[in-house]
Amino acid sequence: MIKLGLNIDHVATLRQVRGARYPNLIRAALVCEEAGADAITLHLREDRRHIQDADVAALRGMLQTRMNLECAVTDEMIGIALRTRPHDICLVPEKREELTTEGGLDVAKHFDAVQRATQRCLEVGIRVSLFIDADERQLDAAQKAGAPVVEIHTGKYGDADSVAGREQELARIHRAAVHAHALGLQVNAGHGLNYHNVRPIVEVPHIAELNIGHAIISEAVFIGLEQAVKKMKALLAA
Repeated sequence: MIKLGLNIDHVATLRQVRGARYPNLIRAALVCEEAGADAITLHLREDRRHIQDADVAALRGMLQTRMNLECAVTDEMIGIALRTRPHDICLVPEKREELTTEGGLDVAKHFDAVQRATQRCLEVGIRVSLFIDADERQLDAAQKAGAPVVEIHTGKYGDADSVAGREQELARIHRAAVHAHALGLQVNAGHGLNYHNVRPIVEVPHIAELNIGHAIISEAVFIGLEQAVKKMKALLAA
């Protein structure tokens, strides 16, 4: 069964919008784990718009599953990762003005920096994933950089506003997953996935894990966090 990495960034967003102490991020993460999440994903952005440094440190000692830390390829962020030692790190592109991550990391263009960050993390036992578009050139560069895992960016699929557009993006993701698997990479995917569009992605071959956050946290407003997680897990298992 495909694993669920549950992104809790938007629990922190709800807290930060009022500068409050609640909702408690640790409590949310533990509820998600109890409900069946296989990993807890959090993105420590350079602007600290939701997840804070203290959240990363606190969660690292409390999680019963795996911590997947998303961050940019900067000396500051890699330094935090090396000190915190999450189980996994996912290197992502980042722009301060974006509402959310808008595309995949250009590994080919920034190869030296990505390779250096990848090797530094691998040396201390942190598994590295690279968040990239469904592009064979980027997959080849990721494998060359030494990353054992790639996360295919599914945002364009999620944003497609026509059947033809969704099918086109789904075909690209399918080809990318097959190519990545042939390279010996573990294939994850995520971004823009929800209860209505996740099933076709589940059927793509070789995908091991999906990272989903906003849709689950949004559904939790209506049915509660535990049930929202279980509802998504059921779709991944169906």
